[in-house]
Amino acid sequence: MSAAPARGAVYAVIGHPVTHSRSPFIHAAFAAQTGETLRYGRLDCPPEAFADTLRAFATGRLQAPAEPGEAEGNPAPGPAGGCNITVPFKFEALRLAARTTPRAARAGAVNTLRFDADGWLGDNTDGVGLVRDVCANAGFDPAGRSLLLIGAGGASAGVLGPLIETRPARLVLANRTVARAQALVESHADWAAAQGVTLQAAPLDDCGQGHDLVLNGSAASLAGAAVPVAASVLRPGALALDMMYGPAARPFLDWAAAHGARGRDGLGMLVEQAAEAFLLWRGQRPATAPVLQALRARVDAA
Repeated sequence: MSAAPARGAVYAVIGHPVTHSRSPFIHAAFAAQTGETLRYGRLDCPPEAFADTLRAFATGRLQAPAEPGEAEGNPAPGPAGGCNITVPFKFEALRLAARTTPRAARAGAVNTLRFDADGWLGDNTDGVGLVRDVCANAGFDPAGRSLLLIGAGGASAGVLGPLIETRPARLVLANRTVARAQALVESHADWAAAQGVTLQAAPLDDCGQGHDLVLNGSAASLAGAAVPVAASVLRPGALALDMMYGPAARPFLDWAAAHGARGRDGLGMLVEQAAEAFLLWRGQRPATAPVLQALRARVDAA
């Protein structure tokens, strides 16, 4: 994707909550690696105030608090160049964008905004970040395989299109409310057909067996709930990835290990999607391996 440097060098992740976010560390590492000078902070936004908060941040009327140890010489507070969007605002961010990339339009959700002078550009880097982590970092090729994606919220919406692009033989989208999964399937049906992928919606208690890749994009991890599907969904040796990381991902990873699967958390996806956002904002894609290694050490030590 072509990218143009944004008009400002101030960025933030906006969501509720965001105190746990590792994005400031990631983007500070990217900036140091590429020689870019920028500020990146966190803005915790009440759900009812998202649009107003976003507009105030974009125009420089609202600043994200300085991060601990923020480098001297960073740009002074001012108009922002863009932001990352996390839960629960990805669907609302789509409506506020003046235009969107094809992958964001297909997802129906935005996790990255670039504040261009002629209007905000909305993108969704979640899916391409996930696919890069699965393929490049975990060494798994989804082509011709059977995939199960759990959940039908913003996280799953963002990754479904890029997962289809990897051309698995079958991709099952399972959700507690099947109608919500079916709506996502229908919105991606033409794309799946063009890629030769069998795409279907299913309830959590009947979503197939022996999948090669099981992805947890549900809210179960955040809520500390048990894994919502049976162990039979896993093929022996399958890759099982939770899009969360840290303590939130632990129940899913323990479940995967207990049933003979190879567990992986969402840290790699987080770093890879952040690199795509950095590319959109600054015009260059940083190397992710050293940043992921440093972040993994930081999370493990916490």
